[in-house]
Amino acid sequence: MADKIYSDAKAALDGLTFDGMTVMAGGFGLCGIPENLILALRDSGAKDLTVISNNAGVDDFGLGLLLHTRQIKKMISSYVGENKTFESQYLNGELELEFNPQGTLAERIRAGGAGIPGFYTKTGVGTLVAEGKEHKDFDGETYIMETGLVADVSIVKAWKADTQGNLVFRKTARNFNPMMATAGKVTIAEVEEIVEVGELDPDCIQTPGIFVQRLIKGEHEKRIEQRTTQ
Repeated sequence: MADKIYSDAKAALDGLTFDGMTVMAGGFGLCGIPENLILALRDSGAKDLTVISNNAGVDDFGLGLLLHTRQIKKMISSYVGENKTFESQYLNGELELEFNPQGTLAERIRAGGAGIPGFYTKTGVGTLVAEGKEHKDFDGETYIMETGLVADVSIVKAWKADTQGNLVFRKTARNFNPMMATAGKVTIAEVEEIVEVGELDPDCIQTPGIFVQRLIKGEHEKRIEQRTTQ
């Protein structure tokens, strides 16, 4: 439906942001991040955010911008090694961190989107990850229980969408985006191109539009996180 399309990221976030909210943000490094929606979230002024994301961008781009403004209270993440601001705030006790093995984070998001409140995994048994979590034996092996994750708002990045919000992702920019799209109470997708219904090959649609409530067309920088030359 055409009424899913908003003029820009600020309009798409209108009425959804509040202090203390939980946000899922797609991307891996700087690949497939919803950069326009991150900027609009910064400009909204919402604070004490819990952000669920594989990582926190870099110091001057992506979620790193929200760390600079100290709008993030807690990160639920897998990898945080590229962000000095993150490191400084965490070591100074200014930022909470819930660390997850990467596969566990992915499954927690997928489970949340599927309505599964908890699941058992062997990953993390016998490590700090397992502290305080329920342990259970299956067939002689010990597992720990992890909980599913949901967010007040999921912000995701896709390559193409049609006007009903059906999404197609491009190569590795797919990463965490499809599962996060299912796990938000409201999901906003920013895309590079919006086409009419029927123009996308149904076999290539990776996220059905039923999961997407709002949609914007954005301009994207395509920044390289670590440039390596020979």
